Amino acid sequence: MKFKGTYYKHQKGDRSLAAIAGTCARQSFVQVITNDASYYFKQTDKSIFSNEGILLNLQENGHSISGAIQYTAPTPLRYDIMGPFRFLPMQCRHTISSLHHHLRGSLTIDGETLDFTGGTGYIEGDSGTSFPDRYTWLQCSDFPEKACVSVSIATIPFLGLHFTGCIGVVYFRGKEYRLTTYLGVKIIRCDETCIILQQKKLRLEIEAEPSPGHNLLAPQNGKMTRTIRERISCAARFRFYRDGVLLFDYHSANASAEHVGN
Repeated sequence: MKFKGTYYKHQKGDRSLAAIAGTCARQSFVQVITNDASYYFKQTDKSIFSNEGILLNLQENGHSISGAIQYTAPTPLRYDIMGPFRFLPMQCRHTISSLHHHLRGSLTIDGETLDFTGGTGYIEGDSGTSFPDRYTWLQCSDFPEKACVSVSIATIPFLGLHFTGCIGVVYFRGKEYRLTTYLGVKIIRCDETCIILQQKKLRLEIEAEPSPGHNLLAPQNGKMTRTIRERISCAARFRFYRDGVLLFDYHSANASAEHVGN
C-alpha cells in the first residue's frame, strides 16, 4: 500500500499553519497544524487543494476549519529536487512545488480567524510506502527578503543496505543553490539542534532551538499508524556561505522542523 501527501505551509508574522492533504490505504485525510494544536480529518470531500490555493471546509470530532487562501507568484525549482534518485526504487519520494509565494485569504479555526493576507507560503510533497525510520527536516521562508531554506536528511534503505541521504535547497536573491547527496554534499553535523552541510564552495549552518511540537500521523507500510511531532514555529539561525564569504546570517522565530529517531 502507498501514500501520497502534499504539505501547504502558510506563515504571516508570528502565526503559522500547515495543511497536509493526502491519501493512504485508499483513504483521504487532511491534517492541520498550527502554533497551538494539530487536527486530523477524514471527511475531506468539501475541501480543495492546488498549487493556486486551498479551500477548506472541515468539520469533525468537534472541530471546524473553514476558509480559503489564494497563492500568487510561485517560485518553483529549476528541476526535481530528487535529481537522478527519482529514477530509483525509493521508500519515499520528495517533491517541492514552490519555495516561496504570496498569500491572500484567511482561515477560521473553531471560531478564531487567522488572516494570512500578505504572508508567505511553501509547498512540498511526499509519496511512497513509509517515512524513513530516522530523519531530520527543516524549512523556513521567514526572512527579511525573499528567501527560502529547505533541508531533508534521512536514513534511506536501498537494495538491502542503508545510506544517509540529503536533499537541501537555499533560494536567495533569485538564485537556487542545492546541497544534495547526488551533488556531493557532506553532512558535517545533523541533530535536533544543529545542521551543518558542506558542498564544495557552499556551506550551510543551521542552529534550531528545541521545542515540544505537536503530534501528526505519518505513513508506515502504507498506513497512517505512526506518530511524529512537528515544530511548526521554532526559533532558528541560518548562515550561508559561498567561497568562504557569508551571504546571509538570518534569525527566524518561524522555522518548521521535524526530528525523528536518534
